[in-house]
Amino acid sequence: MKKIFFLSLFFLISISLLKSQDTTLQIHTSKKSKGTFYFSWGYNRDWFSKSDIHFKNPSTEFDQQKGVSKSYDFTIYDAEAKDRPGFKNMLRTDLTIPQYVYRLGYYFNNKKDLGIEINFDHVKYIMNDYQTLHIRGTIRGQTIDKDTLIDPQTFLHFEHSDGANFFMLNIVKRQRLFASKNSNHMLSGIVKMGAGPVVPRTDVTLFGERLNNRFHVAGYCLGIEAGLHYDAFKHIFLEYTAKGSFANYTNVLVIGEGKAKHHFWTFENILTLGLEFPM
Repeated sequence: MKKIFFLSLFFLISISLLKSQDTTLQIHTSKKSKGTFYFSWGYNRDWFSKSDIHFKNPSTEFDQQKGVSKSYDFTIYDAEAKDRPGFKNMLRTDLTIPQYVYRLGYYFNNKKDLGIEINFDHVKYIMNDYQTLHIRGTIRGQTIDKDTLIDPQTFLHFEHSDGANFFMLNIVKRQRLFASKNSNHMLSGIVKMGAGPVVPRTDVTLFGERLNNRFHVAGYCLGIEAGLHYDAFKHIFLEYTAKGSFANYTNVLVIGEGKAKHHFWTFENILTLGLEFPM
């Protein structure tokens, strides 16, 4: 609750700061130019709320060897998860191993105070193994309603490890806070709000059977982001933001014909480096 309170307070202060500024953002561009494209790349760290995850497979198939039905319909409650930043492998493999982000955007005017942005966050959601959680429902024709150890070998391992993958279309608002006399250095506050689909690739092991699935649209997400934007020499920028999102996965593919659904809140710290291209 403390995290949610301080996150909400941070966003409210950021938005109030942007609205309270009356100074117009001036960038030295040609009078003929109008609008600016930009691209940025960076990395994120993530924290997740607890989540109830519902697994369902209405299959009528029968496991002849074990003599049980392959159907299941159960929910695990208050599952905890963590991210997997992967920064140690970045230099040894490639830049996409860690939890990366990118943004492609356009400012509508020379002031660069209002724009639109395509926003992609490669977020990794890893449900913790060996936690004891309450499970309710039916598994292979048997009713279950008890606290159970989540053993990844014999029962369940669940992760969106090739990305929980948030795609958002954002509205972007900037307000200048400070600028050098020659405008080569400028600090701005920035707020973004948006929504879009989640496109995960889920790695799930259920009852000892593993499936590293395909990318697919599995639901939607909503988010708000706020922080600081630093411009250097008019074309290079560095941006540090905090982001709160709600992600709702309504169609996660699991073993056989099974599906899973869950939703959670996430908090991200994001650092990006970018380039601007005036029109």
